[in-house]
Amino acid sequence: MPELVRLYIKQIFIGFGLSAIFVAGLLYTNVGNLWHLISTSDIGLIAVAMLFMFHGVVFAGVQFAIVIMRMEKTDDTPKGGTRAPIATTIPIRVEAVAPKRK
Repeated sequence: MPELVRLYIKQIFIGFGLSAIFVAGLLYTNVGNLWHLISTSDIGLIAVAMLFMFHGVVFAGVQFAIVIMRMEKTDDTPKGGTRAPIATTIPIRVEAVAPKRK
């Protein structure tokens, strides 16, 4: 299995683990009276599953993006050059022609 795919699967597991902790925290602290809504509804389990899945997708994507952006790129090629700076403050005469009025 390629290293990048293995890294992605690992980040998916971490993201869904964070999602489980987050949803459990939401239900435990009863944010927005969520525990009451889920426990008294007949489709409360579907709501919890949807919360878990959607937060899992978001957290896994963010986790993978953070890991990819933190990877170091080793580039040993020399940077820059020895070009002389371009003088941009020297005024240049430009002819301005106005259209003739009729």
